Amino acid sequence: MLTATQTLSGLMGLCVGDALGVPVEFTSRAERTKSPVTKMLGYGTWHQPPGTWSDDSSLTFCLAESLCREYSIDAIALCFWRWYKQAYWTPRGEIFGIGQSTHAAIMRINQGVPPLEAGGTSEMSNGNGSLMRILPMAYCHKTLDFPELISRVHQVSCITHAHLRSQIACGIYTSIAIELLQGSDLLTAYLQGLEKIQTIYSDAEFASEMLHFARVLGGDIASFPIEEMKSGGYVIDTLEASLWCLLNSSSYAEAVLKAVNLGEHTGTTAAVTGGLAGIYYGIEGIPQQWVNSIARKQDIINLARRFAMAVYTHN
Repeated sequence: MLTATQTLSGLMGLCVGDALGVPVEFTSRAERTKSPVTKMLGYGTWHQPPGTWSDDSSLTFCLAESLCREYSIDAIALCFWRWYKQAYWTPRGEIFGIGQSTHAAIMRINQGVPPLEAGGTSEMSNGNGSLMRILPMAYCHKTLDFPELISRVHQVSCITHAHLRSQIACGIYTSIAIELLQGSDLLTAYLQGLEKIQTIYSDAEFASEMLHFARVLGGDIASFPIEEMKSGGYVIDTLEASLWCLLNSSSYAEAVLKAVNLGEHTGTTAAVTGGLAGIYYGIEGIPQQWVNSIARKQDIINLARRFAMAVYTHN
């Protein structure tokens, strides 16, 4: 039985990483090397108080909220629209920093385009906006067979990011998260997650995209030097950087601070890293002072409880 502690570990892990990165979003690696983030800060890029999370966490919480009921792409898309138009699941009643692809997709949904047709399909539409929010899907692994779960992961990505590359990135990440949820250590989860997902991505329809994932699928992403880790908005870069940070760390704090201090898309890289690190190290492994600073902490705890109860009922 999935516990609220397990769901909270991932959701809070993602959110804390996001909040650590928000104040220094878009700063350079050189700036972060000179003045590394070591604690929860405030203001900075978005002029928000400490503990403020971004659209990364908001859309993750929207997905988890939707999954508390029966799986429905329309309901998930509506939740995203409510976030954009009504500030639903925002930390302080306003949105900031929405990605272009996500914004464009929500506008198309608002115009009546079906959610599965709303996400961008061009190669330029491979930002990290679906990867950053896909984590809740991993919690459905005990009630769905793996191919069906990954099919749904692809669908959820397509709401805002429909290019096959974004879908695959979400699938790889979810597969690794599932292995962590089943108790594997970090390296084993990475390698077994890759092995399991290859049973799906060996199909011909995915062949043209697999070269883009060569560094991740090689099984040794952790061995690359930091100079070869990019931390911009491209989905491949975010996937590689988050796995690199996770595998080259021995605590939650080390993993997410590594991600933040890569610079550029600090919040998203740390959120994607933090979701996996939260699952592995547990809620007790996240520094309590960071958790205490998080906006709407009790609401997130309540969501994790409802999500844990609902997953086996509806999905």
